[in-house]
Amino acid sequence: MEIDTLIHMANRIGSFFEALPDRQEGLDGVAEHLRRYWEPRMRRQLLEWIDGSSAQASLVGQGGEALSPFVREAIERHRADLNPPVAAAA
Repeated sequence: MEIDTLIHMANRIGSFFEALPDRQEGLDGVAEHLRRYWEPRMRRQLLEWIDGSSAQASLVGQGGEALSPFVREAIERHRADLNPPVAAAA
């Protein structure tokens, strides 16, 4: 999947959860949604993009949409839960 699509989807999820009155609940909600509903390859791709773009403060995709600071915070706080395990070779 293209990174711009993942950024857009993550930002839409973030917009919903950022509206909650409890900030921590919102951050937890973003991470839980990504963990529960995104395929491992989607989460892995987004995390790899973040790692490769970490020098850029705004984390802007190729299409110009930036990953929201709220979503980035949620991902960083819950990174261990979002990072899918790598399948072992048989």
